[in-house]
Amino acid sequence: MRCLALNASFEPLTMVPVRRALRLVIDGKAEIVEADNGRLVRSERLALPRPAVIRLRKFIHVPRRFRRQVTNTFLFARDSYQCQFCGRPQASLRSRECLTRDHLVPYSRGGTDAWTNVVTACSTCNARKGRHLPQEVGMHPLHSPVEPHFVHLAWAVRRLTPTQAKYIRLFYGAEVLRELKAL
Repeated sequence: MRCLALNASFEPLTMVPVRRALRLVIDGKAEIVEADNGRLVRSERLALPRPAVIRLRKFIHVPRRFRRQVTNTFLFARDSYQCQFCGRPQASLRSRECLTRDHLVPYSRGGTDAWTNVVTACSTCNARKGRHLPQEVGMHPLHSPVEPHFVHLAWAVRRLTPTQAKYIRLFYGAEVLRELKAL
C-alpha cells in the first residue's frame, strides 16, 4: 500500500511508500492526517498508526511545467489505453502488438512532441500511417488530442483509496475526481 503525500497547503503531491511516509513523520518533516483503519506499525521503541495520508510541514514549490511533459504513461492514460485510429483497447492487442505514441504531424514534417500533436496508436496503425498526415491516408483519430489538466496527468495512473480520494476532491473538486475515475 502507498500513502498520499499532501503539501503544507493540502495540495495532493504524490503517492509514497508507507515506509517513506513513516520516515518523514519520524523525522518531523510530515504529520499523519489520516491513518489506515487503526492499523499500527511497530518497531522496538515506537508504535505509529499506519499512514494513509500525510501532510508535509513545510510548503514545497513544484513547478507546473514538469507536470505537463508528454510521457507514454500519461498519454496512454489520457487516451484510455485505446488506439485512437482503430479503437482497439490495449487488452485486445495481439502478442506482437503494443501501444505506441503517434505524431499526427510527424517530426520529419515539422511536428512536435506537444499534447495536441500526439495520440495513442497500436503498432499496426502507427506503421500503416507512417510519415503521412492522417488525412493523406484516411486515418483520423477518434478524439481530437488536447492537453489534459495537470491533475489528470499526476493522478490518472494511480489507484486511490476512498480516504485518499477525499483529498483530491477537497483540493480540486468533485468534477476532477469524477474525470479521474473515468480514465
